[in-house]
Amino acid sequence: MKKRKFGLLGSTALVTSMLLAACGGGGGDNGGESADGGEAGEETYNWRFITEEYDGQVQFDYAEEFASRLEEKSDGQINIDVYEFGGLGSEIDQVEQLQSGAVEMAIVSPGFTGTMVDEAQIFSLQYLLPSDQEQVHELLNTSEAINEDLAALYEENNIKPLSFFTEGFTNWTANKELSEPSHFEGVKFRTQDSPLNQMSYETYGADPTVMSAGDLYSALQQGTVDAQENPIFFIADSSYHEVQDYLMISNHNSYVAMMTVNPTFYNDLPDDIKAMFDETVEEMRDVGFQIQDDLNSEYIEVIEEDTDNPTEVVELTEEQRDAFRELQEPLRDYYRENGGEQAGEILDKLTSEIEEITGE
Repeated sequence: MKKRKFGLLGSTALVTSMLLAACGGGGGDNGGESADGGEAGEETYNWRFITEEYDGQVQFDYAEEFASRLEEKSDGQINIDVYEFGGLGSEIDQVEQLQSGAVEMAIVSPGFTGTMVDEAQIFSLQYLLPSDQEQVHELLNTSEAINEDLAALYEENNIKPLSFFTEGFTNWTANKELSEPSHFEGVKFRTQDSPLNQMSYETYGADPTVMSAGDLYSALQQGTVDAQENPIFFIADSSYHEVQDYLMISNHNSYVAMMTVNPTFYNDLPDDIKAMFDETVEEMRDVGFQIQDDLNSEYIEVIEEDTDNPTEVVELTEEQRDAFRELQEPLRDYYRENGGEQAGEILDKLTSEIEEITGE
C-alpha cells in the first residue's frame, strides 16, 4: 500500500480538521471503522505520523518504513499518513499536536523539548555519548536512564517515547574554520531551543541563536547566522554546504531522536494491534540505525564531490577535540544542578552505563 506524503500544501485545512477531531476527545481514530458493519477484526485504522525532516532524510525514511511494515502486518487494516517537516507547523507545533491527540505518532528531538522536560537537555552535553555509533546505538537501546527514567518524564507531559535512536554524529558548518574554541568567538551560531545547547556555544564565545530548521538555509545564506550543527545527511540534503565554506568533522555529539506516541492513543489500542505496533517498534531499532548509517555515508560523498559548491572538510584531531571537551566538562555540573529534579540521578546512571559499554 502506498502511503500518502504530506508537505506544506493543504496543511492548514488538515491541521484544522485534526485539531477539531482532537477537541472531541481521545488520541486518534483507535476504534477504527468497520467494513460493511463487520466485526472488530475488520476495522480499519487511519493514523498520522509527523516528523521533523523531509523525504529522503532519516526521520522521514524511518517513519515510512515503520508505516509500510505495520500496514503489511495488518493486511491493510492500518493506514498511516506520514508528514514531512513543515506540513503541520514547526517542531514545537508538532509536539503540541502530539500532546493534544491531533496526531497519533511523532518523531521528536529532545533538543526541541528541553524547556518542557529539563532533564532531556542531557543530549545537549557535548562529548558525553560514546565516540562510536555502534556503541551509541547499543546505549540508546539498553539504557535504563534513557528508556525508563527520562521516558517517564515525557509521559508526565503526555508524550510516550517508545524508542530512542541516533541519526549520526553532529558536525559543524561555517564560513570559516572552527577547529579550536577561540575560532567561535563572536560567531552567530544557530541552536535548538535548549538552554544547555545555547550555553555549550556560549562557552566557546559564540553568540547562540535559537531557530527552527525551516528557517536555517535562508538564515545562513543571508548571514543572519554564521554557523550551525547537524548530522552529515541533513547538512547535505538541506544544501547547507552550498552556503557554507567549511565542514568540521567534530563528532561532538550524536543527534538523538525519539519515536513517540500520544499515550491515550497507545493505551487504547486493541491487544492484537498493539502487539503488531510494538513488534514494529522493535524491528525498527536496527533498521533505523542502518538508515542513518547509509544516508550519512552517502552524503559525505555528496559534499566532497560537489565541485559546483566546494566545501573544505576539516576533520578535528583528538587533541583538538580534547580542547573542546575540556570546556564542556563544567556544563555537566550545571546540568546536574539546573537540569531538573532528576538530572543528577539520570546523569550518574547514564555515565555509568556509558562506561560499561565503552569500557572506559
